[in-house]
Amino acid sequence: MNRVYLSLGSNIDREHYITAALDALSEKFGCLQISQVYESESVGFSGSPFYNLIVGIETQLRPGQLSEALKSIEDAHGRDRTAPRFASRTLDIDIVTYGEALGTIDGIELPRPELYYNAFVLWPMAELRPGARDPKTGFTYSALWSQFTGDQKLWPVPFKWRGKFLGEQAQQ
Repeated sequence: MNRVYLSLGSNIDREHYITAALDALSEKFGCLQISQVYESESVGFSGSPFYNLIVGIETQLRPGQLSEALKSIEDAHGRDRTAPRFASRTLDIDIVTYGEALGTIDGIELPRPELYYNAFVLWPMAELRPGARDPKTGFTYSALWSQFTGDQKLWPVPFKWRGKFLGEQAQQ
């Protein structure tokens, strides 16, 4: 089994689509490790604020197979693949880390570069895995977050899934 961390985001009917994504991931992969949900400004375009979070799963799927499974979940929840890269979306699910994998595997760069420059990826990762070492830099996620100098605005928001508020080390 491989421990994988995913980044989830939505800025269209956010609560609905994040809940639907968590339900679909739980159904496909079982137990989830879930960060808090963060609200953030849109990056790269003018749009509604996003909800973002990190979810840890275990899978035997290879990165390419996992990516296809995640695209299937996005598509089932109205993802418009004809929209520009920087645009509003119902659901975005990306592989951030795949075990200790480094480099490009099945066309997927690991760890995902956004981990290092988007606060909405790094902060929830540092929350879930503060003492774990990033396979690329060797720094802990807590250290990477404490060194983060970006100016993106984001803040934690209360979010309930299956009757419980999501938060640090939440296990579902």
